Amino acid sequence: MKFSRTLINTIKDYKTEGEEQGLKSQEYLTRGGFILQIASGIYDFLPLGKMMLDNIQNIIKEELNNAGCVEVDLAFVCPEELWQKSGRAEKYGKELLRIDDRKGQKFVLSPTCEELMVELAKSKITSYRQLPMNIYQIKLKFRDELRPRFGLLRGREFVMKDGYSFHESEEDMLREFHLMEETYKKIFRRLELDFKVVEADSGAIGGSGSKEFMVLANAGEDTLAICKSCEYGANVEAAKRKPKKRARLDATTSEEVYTPNTKTIVELSSFFGVEAGRFVKAVVKEAIYEDANKNTPIVFFIAGDDELEETKALNASGALALLDIDEAGLKERYPDKNIALGYVGLGVECEYFVDSELLDRNDMITGANKANYHIKGVSVKAPIERVKDLVLVEEGDACPQCGADLSYAKGIEVGHIFQLRTRYSEPMGAKFLDKNGKTQPFIMGTYGIGVSRLISAIIEQNSDEKGCILPSSIAPYQVDIIVSNVKDATQFEAASKIYEELKNAKIRVILDDRDERYGHKMADFELIGFPYALIVGKNIAQGGVEIVNRRTLTKEPFSYENAKDELIKRVKGDLKC
Repeated sequence: MKFSRTLINTIKDYKTEGEEQGLKSQEYLTRGGFILQIASGIYDFLPLGKMMLDNIQNIIKEELNNAGCVEVDLAFVCPEELWQKSGRAEKYGKELLRIDDRKGQKFVLSPTCEELMVELAKSKITSYRQLPMNIYQIKLKFRDELRPRFGLLRGREFVMKDGYSFHESEEDMLREFHLMEETYKKIFRRLELDFKVVEADSGAIGGSGSKEFMVLANAGEDTLAICKSCEYGANVEAAKRKPKKRARLDATTSEEVYTPNTKTIVELSSFFGVEAGRFVKAVVKEAIYEDANKNTPIVFFIAGDDELEETKALNASGALALLDIDEAGLKERYPDKNIALGYVGLGVECEYFVDSELLDRNDMITGANKANYHIKGVSVKAPIERVKDLVLVEEGDACPQCGADLSYAKGIEVGHIFQLRTRYSEPMGAKFLDKNGKTQPFIMGTYGIGVSRLISAIIEQNSDEKGCILPSSIAPYQVDIIVSNVKDATQFEAASKIYEELKNAKIRVILDDRDERYGHKMADFELIGFPYALIVGKNIAQGGVEIVNRRTLTKEPFSYENAKDELIKRVKGDLKC
């Protein structure tokens, strides 16, 4: 392609506000002419962006097809009744965009396609002989984000690869789950990303046993707990640790102690003269459910030196949301509950959960469930159904696998795989005939990749103060031939000749034939981030050219005769990495 004949318009000035500030990918994608914002969270992909999107999709398709997956293209508009069947219509909330057609029939714009894919399997897969089956698509999705931000990283409209596997047994589903994990690793390695596979919470998708693929980048919204001594990593929403090393004490006789106006762990620690870990901290939340009549205060008991992890607490309660509530709110909305904030203890008369590390701890101090009193010498007991992992894993906590210190890192989620089991097949009546002629619900897995957000994730890891540094695997053009002076016939003819030779060698090449200053062309090369530039200038009269490596910005002199072979070797070498 010739630069003058394609739609590439770079811009010099770019202003951002609020959360977009400092996000390199959004700035460079906009300034480099990859994308154009048309509404909040909605973008056009211009030629450079569309080529990157296609190159990423091709890599994904190659690896999925090699793994035995089958591609389809499902409808974008989905009847809402399918979401009602699965139970997600209300749970997904306002992020699910709902529309009515002219006849009043209700539809949704799919953010994910579990319901549609289960209907497909229900119609077309009837026997165990057709299993296993892994079906995927790469398609536009829509999620009505309350506050779209970070450009392509959290838009309302986005391109996603979503795949769904169907099995006759849990063992076979687990086999496919691990195959997809390895396949995803191959994909992200080919995209030259520094990533981590971490344990994750399943969220609105449902099921259990999910893993996220996180690109390590400071711009990431997710906080990860990772171990540098082993492979362990987890989103903090699901992270685990080895129990904190605390001295086990012999149980003593419980004793009620007058503690006037002493509510916080810091105050209590000073009052009793013991470390914070000796206290049972009560975190009171208001649980909100689909049925408002079920709304209730819930107490989460954790050690005094720990913090509550909100997603773990949400999963334990089964609520739609957990809200902070003060004493006035408790008295107004729940006058029948005897909850003395700051003095809540294990015998509280309401819903509660106890962190698993507290169980059987001796000589603890808790609230006495009445104002100005605590109880010391408490041994923590609770029914097993009330015992949950509730704490936020923090830096310095011990890795659950090897015991080394955990540390925090920021990550951008680019992939997520789930063990769905029968989460969708049972409520939607999707069944098959097994070997014994009996109907059974499909055992399912699901596997997603954020295709459009990968563009931003790649640039967050591959950029400098000048612009993008695109890997050869996904760059729109792998070589940018820059003609220093297009009015010089010798320069232009030499550049045009090597341009045709590189095209014939299947190298993605662009010829910058614009009548612009050399400095302007170089600035565009650096901003857009093509992997290599070939500079054809005055030295062509002596048979000399220069090759520029975008990652290092080093200029190397080469003879015109050898430049083509050198560029082919470098690009092909990049693709083998």
